[in-house]
Amino acid sequence: MFSHFAATRFFDCAAIHYNTGIPYSHPISQIIMTQDELKQEVARAAMQYVVENEIIGVGTGSTANFFIDELAKMKDRIKGAVASSEATAARLRSHGIQVLDLNQVTSMPVYIDGADEITPQGAMIKGGGAALTREKIVASVAAKFICIADGSKLVDLLGKFPLPVEVIPMASAVVARKLAELGGEPRLRLKDGQALLTDNGNVIIDVHGLQIADPAAMEAAINNIVGVVTVGLFARQGADVCLLGTPEGVKTLAF
Repeated sequence: MFSHFAATRFFDCAAIHYNTGIPYSHPISQIIMTQDELKQEVARAAMQYVVENEIIGVGTGSTANFFIDELAKMKDRIKGAVASSEATAARLRSHGIQVLDLNQVTSMPVYIDGADEITPQGAMIKGGGAALTREKIVASVAAKFICIADGSKLVDLLGKFPLPVEVIPMASAVVARKLAELGGEPRLRLKDGQALLTDNGNVIIDVHGLQIADPAAMEAAINNIVGVVTVGLFARQGADVCLLGTPEGVKTLAF
């Protein structure tokens, strides 16, 4: 979901006086950094975590796409990548990066992906791109999860972003009732007027209006609902590091 978040970076510069032509010092000029520019910065910063001659796990979404574009610059120095979605696999292949099936892989040093929200403790909401199940599976194989996000994604309390839950289609109504009992408003995610289907052939229920004070407990509770494939809470296994795009540059949060 696009946010109109932008950051301002300040610096001193020289300018020419419009009347005399004499250079003078203008104390402050502004460069407005868009959300996409912040995502590009964290994507570049994430390259330091790529291990050469190894396989890398790659997430899904706009920030992950910027990372894939950066990864393409060193594609000859990695063994390949495991994709968390068909869309990510297609983008990797378009850059000539070999995409491996996870069943071919026994270990990965790192998984790099974005987040829809992340707390100062490293718990995340993910799934805005409908790839939460595969993201969680690929992340579970990696030794380290590196989250890349712009500063608007850092929150003290998860839940302003609707919580995605991937559900077996025949169970969507009963799961929605169970989710409502947790205090949220469940809504079936639609695309072109029809239920959006994930790469796994399931549907997504987005739960609005939650305030998730205990993400790990909420993750366990929702995952225990019969018919749920997985919930887009990454708390029991959250991020190890978050690279956060801010007005002052990329900040590293370690958990």
